[in-house]
Amino acid sequence: MLSKYKNDLKNKGEVYLRVKVFPGASKTMVKDFKIDNIDDKDVETIMLSIKSPAEKNKANLDLINFFSKEFGVLKNNVLIISGGKGRIKLLKILLI
Repeated sequence: MLSKYKNDLKNKGEVYLRVKVFPGASKTMVKDFKIDNIDDKDVETIMLSIKSPAEKNKANLDLINFFSKEFGVLKNNVLIISGGKGRIKLLKILLI
C-alpha cells in the first residue's frame, strides 16, 4: 500500500507523507488513502489507525515506530514536521 512512497524514498532519499491519525484503535495499521484538495492541488492523505491513545505523546511514538518499521529506517529518520498535537500530520522520512 505504501510502495509508491517507498520507491520515492529509495530514489530521492526523502519522502513527505500527509497522515491523518485515529488513536485508540485495536491495531496500528493503514486504514485507507484519501485525496484532499489543498490550495487547488490534490494531496494524498494516509489514514492511519493508531493503537496507542492520544495522550503523553504515545500516539506520536506509535506513529514513528510504525513508519520506521514500514520503511526500514531508524526512528530518528521519521520526523513530524507539523501537526504534533493534531490528527493531521506532515511527516518527513529520510533514507540515511
